[in-house]
Amino acid sequence: MNVEELTQLAVSALEDIKAQNLVTLDVRDQTDIADVMVVATGQSARQVKALAANVVEAAKHEGIMPLGVEGEDEGDWVLVDLADVIVHVMLEETRDLYDLESLWSLSPTRVGDETVQ
Repeated sequence: MNVEELTQLAVSALEDIKAQNLVTLDVRDQTDIADVMVVATGQSARQVKALAANVVEAAKHEGIMPLGVEGEDEGDWVLVDLADVIVHVMLEETRDLYDLESLWSLSPTRVGDETVQ
């Protein structure tokens, strides 16, 4: 599965259970840790955990074993490492605090929208 297909798999899994403010960040030119980061917001710690679990389940269904999942106990920020794609699912307050989009100094592509500057 290529990076674009893996990204779409993660995005679809997040959309299936109503993730909000879904953004993809192409970080290929910024880091070697991943090619794409997917950032999404959940409305509660329970939804954040469920969103991340849905990504893990979708990946496993396609024969892809995540390298790791972090933050499941707390539920304010869960990271799913799919190697070339890293998925961050956060509560709105946590996302506002860490502001990954600005941290990476990129113009994110909002899923379903045009590129945001």
